[in-house]
Amino acid sequence: MRTTKTIAALAAALLAGGGLAACGGSGSTSSSSSSSTGSGVLNIGMPNGAQSDNNNPFLSSSAANSLGYKNVIYEPLVMTNAVQPAQPGTPWLASAWTWSNNYQKLVLTIRNGVTWSDGQALTAADVAYTFNLVKANATLNSYAITFGDVSSSGNTVTLTFPSSQFVYQTHILNQFIVPQHIWSKISNPATNAVASPVGSGPYTLTSFSGNTATLTRRSSYWQTLPQIKTLHYTSYSSNTTQTQALTDEQADWSFVFIPNPSVTYTAKDPAHLKLWFPAVLGDHGLWLNTTIAPFNNANLRIAMNDAINRQTIVKTGEDGYFYPVVTSNTGIPTPAGNSYIGSQFTSDTASVSATTAKSLLSSTPGFSYSGNNLMYGGKQVSIQLADPAGWSDYDTDLTLIQNDLATIGISASVSQPNANTWTTNVADGDFQGVLHWTNNGATPYDLYATIFDGYTPIGQTANTDFGRFQSTDATNALKQYASASTDAERTTALNTLENIEVTQMPFIPIMAANGGGEYSTKNFTGWPDDTNPYAPAQPTLINSLQIILKLKPVSGS
Repeated sequence: MRTTKTIAALAAALLAGGGLAACGGSGSTSSSSSSSTGSGVLNIGMPNGAQSDNNNPFLSSSAANSLGYKNVIYEPLVMTNAVQPAQPGTPWLASAWTWSNNYQKLVLTIRNGVTWSDGQALTAADVAYTFNLVKANATLNSYAITFGDVSSSGNTVTLTFPSSQFVYQTHILNQFIVPQHIWSKISNPATNAVASPVGSGPYTLTSFSGNTATLTRRSSYWQTLPQIKTLHYTSYSSNTTQTQALTDEQADWSFVFIPNPSVTYTAKDPAHLKLWFPAVLGDHGLWLNTTIAPFNNANLRIAMNDAINRQTIVKTGEDGYFYPVVTSNTGIPTPAGNSYIGSQFTSDTASVSATTAKSLLSSTPGFSYSGNNLMYGGKQVSIQLADPAGWSDYDTDLTLIQNDLATIGISASVSQPNANTWTTNVADGDFQGVLHWTNNGATPYDLYATIFDGYTPIGQTANTDFGRFQSTDATNALKQYASASTDAERTTALNTLENIEVTQMPFIPIMAANGGGEYSTKNFTGWPDDTNPYAPAQPTLINSLQIILKLKPVSGS
């Protein structure tokens, strides 16, 4: 199980999608230096093990990224919400932005009145510098975006691109900004530990001791100051110790897989201990090696899809909450992706029916039944399913899939190599079936690009299309979606991709990626939930700042 899928495979997530309502004055164009009357300490934890004092916001392995406190020091241009990706972004360091020339030109208006934590003013020159820094250093360019010219004039920044950035627009707008007067003196920005980070966010790092970083609220900030004075970010040694910290009130907020949470977590304090794991636009599902017969047969893959009981997998393997069920055969999670599913596919949902699957296979040339066994080429169809030992939820999921496939006569076995071997095998195409995730983003493009894009021959390392599915139509539709100049063209391309997934099922979608988290309402209120999904609840995403700005200490806490 991957417990930290942020939008860098989530760094996001995304991680990620459209916008949300302003909180803590986030949508205001006026600055604020008034002091908040709030107090208190917010304890945030992650089960990420030993950490070193590294605060480099560009380095995915730094403590600042791993624990999430980068997001209260450095701020994005625009705040977006992966839970509601179709909504527009909320202005942040950019008070306005305009795309033109089919997303090949971006003009940003940079907010006035913002200061760095060392007192210097944040300017458009800092924004241009940040993008030029990313442009000049491939290791900082997480999404391999090709930049053209980047320049600033007054309070505007202009970026050009050699091709449409429609599918990358959120990644660009989510870019955090660093101060030129600090970073221009850093010789190697990809490796520097940044001992004393200077950002525009409302908190500064005051200490790093053991595995805990302490951050203190600034005296002034361009928005209304948060009501929480101190943040403690702690890295716990395991899921178990992190869960214990939540139930013992040592941690208020985390993102951790908790087995049987109704017993081991929420039951400890039902009134206050909450969890919320909404879907975002990414999947976990069964990848089949489509270069191996008979899994190169679309009808077999569709029949396997009909046999798999997603509800049982999510209820048992994921304890009913961690990864939400994907019901659409397009693979697009709902409700996050409702607006993207074509009208012709809205009723094309997964339903468990061994009878339907067997009927399809019985009428498919090359397949037959001998008793209850599905036969192909004179032998029972068999498949080896693999996932790393120790990924307890995935391991349970595969056992359930094994049982489901038996209902249509397929003999499945489960192997559990170590994580390194498994990762290599997936990338090299040395497998029959694996439970694996897709990328996720602001549109279904990232999901489908993982499934269809970049065919790589067996034995060569693949970063996408792990099932080695070849489709010229899919390749062309991805290109059309990325370069389209109108919404109508994008809809046409997306409908093509959805149709290929539904009718050929190269990837069997089972569960959605999540933007979730666990939190306690005992000391703080204002958390996101189903009734107010203003942000994903994961404390390592950029929206964690938005949540902290919205939180209010409970009186007497």
